[in-house]
Amino acid sequence: MFKAVLNNVSLLTDSISTIAEIIDEGILKISKDSISMVAADRAMVAVVDFQILATAFEKFETDQEHSIGMNITNLLSVLKRATAEDRATFNLQDSKLEIVLENASKRRFVLPLLDLNKEEVPPIDQLEFTGKVEVKPEILQSGIADAEIVADSVLFEVSRDMFGMRAEGDISSSQLELEKGNKSLIDIKTDGDIKSRYPLDYLKKMIKASKIAQSVSLEWGQDYPMKLTFKSTDKVSLTFIIAPRVSDTE
Repeated sequence: MFKAVLNNVSLLTDSISTIAEIIDEGILKISKDSISMVAADRAMVAVVDFQILATAFEKFETDQEHSIGMNITNLLSVLKRATAEDRATFNLQDSKLEIVLENASKRRFVLPLLDLNKEEVPPIDQLEFTGKVEVKPEILQSGIADAEIVADSVLFEVSRDMFGMRAEGDISSSQLELEKGNKSLIDIKTDGDIKSRYPLDYLKKMIKASKIAQSVSLEWGQDYPMKLTFKSTDKVSLTFIIAPRVSDTE
């Protein structure tokens, strides 16, 4: 048995809408403390790490831990039907998830659970990063949009005093730099100068999580995966891991 009531449906909708850009199905784990999911995309380029705490819900009851396979696209389609005034009730019954949206009317949706095998996910908890910056979401959005004009990947650079993003095409280039002390550069830590390149098609999807974030934390290393953590309230956590483009790194 699992039943939960959520008044602020956008907490879930905004997160799932970004996750759906990366993966189309996954296993949601329900515990007494939270609903979470860790899943890799089919190309094994990116990993999604999501959690919404039980405290985000008005009511959250479960008799045991559950692992439920869901079509993320279908789940998002239902969540998008909720208005700002709706409250959502989630009921797990047999092999189905019932979602009831209530306000002026009462609407009921039933989604089937998928029998998914637990896929192998890279051991992201074992990653050790040598550089970290925290920036305002709009800065990262701007750097990605600039880079997209000229290339299909972007080089992230960090030193003890500077964070930068650079892209180069055949005849064009773009560059964004923030020096230590800039109010948009909230934090910067590094063991030394670090450069690593990442694919823009994935970053464009991940940056859509900015709508839930007050800041974005980026952790990476030389020719190493990058961890992007979109910092929202203390009730929702959304993190992505993206593999580098090592062959293109300068």
